[in-house]
Amino acid sequence: MALIALAADKGSPGVTTAAVALAAVWPRRVLLAETDPAGGDLVYRSAAAHGGPLNPNTGMLSIAATARRGLVPDQLWDHVQPLSGGLEVLVGLGISEQAAGLAGLWPTLGRAFASLADSPNAPADVIADCGRVSGDTPATELFPHAALVLLLSRTEPEAIARVRDRAAALSNKLHGGPNGAVRPGAPGMPLIGVVLVADTNNAAKLSGQVNDMLVHAQTGARVVGTIADDPAGADQLAGRRRGRLEKSLLVRSARKVASDLYQQFGAAWSVPNTGHAGSNAGPVGHQGATGHTGPTTGYTGTGTGGPGGHAGAGR
Repeated sequence: MALIALAADKGSPGVTTAAVALAAVWPRRVLLAETDPAGGDLVYRSAAAHGGPLNPNTGMLSIAATARRGLVPDQLWDHVQPLSGGLEVLVGLGISEQAAGLAGLWPTLGRAFASLADSPNAPADVIADCGRVSGDTPATELFPHAALVLLLSRTEPEAIARVRDRAAALSNKLHGGPNGAVRPGAPGMPLIGVVLVADTNNAAKLSGQVNDMLVHAQTGARVVGTIADDPAGADQLAGRRRGRLEKSLLVRSARKVASDLYQQFGAAWSVPNTGHAGSNAGPVGHQGATGHTGPTTGYTGTGTGGPGGHAGAGR
């Protein structure tokens, strides 16, 4: 299985931006799920493949009725919409009040997300944007079914302190203790990783320092990568600014994180090649096996690069 859940403790480190960036460069087919109980953002940021707006009623909102009758992984695709670049998205809720319709269904969704990689018809990994999490946030019910729980954090002292405490709390909850044996991909035993949003000039130094702190504090977590603090790249990814997105620090750093994660854990997530599409045609113009190209910013992919041999974006 390969459910990767992204979350943050507090503030606005850019969970949705990081989730979209990682999905856009993911080495194989991926479904991006907006599972933030507070509501999703992509319906406001991104265009659908047909050029018009995304349908806010098709996604997490529509899947609630299906899930109450039981949910098999392949049914997820009935609620998915492609973005203009080809990235397949399960659109989030509109407002937090709609989360009441998913009460009791989060574990069902977690199992379906985790099992999608083993689907004989349309296998894919799932990257779930869980937004901000706390002890009573229902999205945390997805975590026991995840292979990875990635906590996104900026590098201010208060942000690092919060991610340390959140990692320790999650480790205690998921592993039965701060030093529980972690077996990535095993039910109830996801790896807890920290992804820092940092200036690229000192990212390596900060990563080492934060990782040492996480180990010393016995949190059961470790730093698995850094995403560039790149507002211009984030605007390009959201379609608010033109530019060569594949050259942005944001996308280049996301590609490095995705590649590193797959090098470490890809074998555990591998599924037989059934001839279905490879990874997405993402908003940075990657070209998957489906042959889709083109980012949300209006550019089409022409270059090569990235995990899995996907085409990079170009003008």
